[in-house]
Amino acid sequence: MELLLTLILLIFAIILGAFGSLYFKIGAEKLSKNFNDILRNFALIKGAILYGTSAILYIIALKGGELSVLYPIVATGYIVVCFLSVKFLHEKMNREKWLGIAIIILGVTFIGLGSV
Repeated sequence: MELLLTLILLIFAIILGAFGSLYFKIGAEKLSKNFNDILRNFALIKGAILYGTSAILYIIALKGGELSVLYPIVATGYIVVCFLSVKFLHEKMNREKWLGIAIIILGVTFIGLGSV
C-alpha cells in the first residue's frame, strides 16, 4: 500500500475516532440507570459506528506502514478531541492542556523524523 494512502486512511481514522468520542460523551450525558436506554441512545450508537469505522480504517492503514510509526500518529487524535470538546461541548483549555498538546506534537514529530 502506498504511503500517501496509508496516511490518508490514518487521518480519516483519527478524525472519525475523535468524533466517535465526542458522540460517546454527548450520549453519556443522556444516560439513565435503565440499561435499555443505551439501545435507544442515538448519540451512543452514532459514536459506536464512528469509532468502529475508525478502527477498521486503522487496521487497513496498518498494512501500509510500521506500527511503531503509525500508532504514535494516532495520538494526534487527542488533539482533535480537545478542539472538538472546545467547539461542541464548550470545554475550556488551560495552560497545562496546551502544553500537553505541544508535547504530543513534539513526540509525534520526533518519531516521524526517526523513521526517515
